[in-house]
Amino acid sequence: MTDRDEIFDKVSQLIAPFNKKGVTLAEATTFAGDLEWDSLIVMDFVASVEDEFDILITMNMQAEIETVGQLVDAVEQLRSDS
Repeated sequence: MTDRDEIFDKVSQLIAPFNKKGVTLAEATTFAGDLEWDSLIVMDFVASVEDEFDILITMNMQAEIETVGQLVDAVEQLRSDS
């Protein structure tokens, strides 16, 4: 299992409590469209991701991240930069 697979699995676990509709997660799953998250849920979720991976996701990065796959890529990049 690659680091990216592990990050995807962990992100999926972090999404679970917020996934009220039981959406099946994939790389292309969108937070706003598929999961129907509002900004408050996004903020709570981002905080849990930052805590789990010990990273900081800037507001600019958040604005660009629309899918689960993009988030996994961002986490992987931020972890390698630290």
